[in-house]
Amino acid sequence: MAIYTRAGDKGMTALFGGGKVSKSELRVAAYGEVDELNSAIGAAAACAPEDLGRELLDSIQRDLFSIGGLLAAPEPGRVADALARAKLPSARVTELETAIDQADAELAPLDAFVLPGGTMKSALLHQARTVCRRAERGVVALAERAAIPTEIVPYLNRLSDFLFTLARLANHRATVPDKTW
Repeated sequence: MAIYTRAGDKGMTALFGGGKVSKSELRVAAYGEVDELNSAIGAAAACAPEDLGRELLDSIQRDLFSIGGLLAAPEPGRVADALARAKLPSARVTELETAIDQADAELAPLDAFVLPGGTMKSALLHQARTVCRRAERGVVALAERAAIPTEIVPYLNRLSDFLFTLARLANHRATVPDKTW
């Protein structure tokens, strides 16, 4: 089977569970931004030191696939069996908070804004954080017009905080000071 189908050549795409919409629709933009976030996290995770946060970053990437599936299905009841894997337990937000608290315990308290950068790992995590914030805005815009699972926005909000904290931790462990504004 070819990777290309030519089905989207006129600017339309199929939704999970049926129906076609413009690729400019809020729903498509929202799950596209979540997909971009997943790629940004993959790039950060692949950068040395690869073990920093790797296990949690891998599980976050799986969560983001679930979120993408949930966002791509405007009528989840029609594809309930297929969405059975796309679970995002509310406990995942608590897990992110725990990871933030553990990393924060190793870091100096913040007293200024942190400029993105430092090590390559930190820079990529900061980039992922900004992509996360954009994805969150896209999901919020969609949520203002359509029903989405309530756990998605808090998850993305906490994920951006985690990525920020992990970026600081990457610099700290490499003994590279954060630059502040």
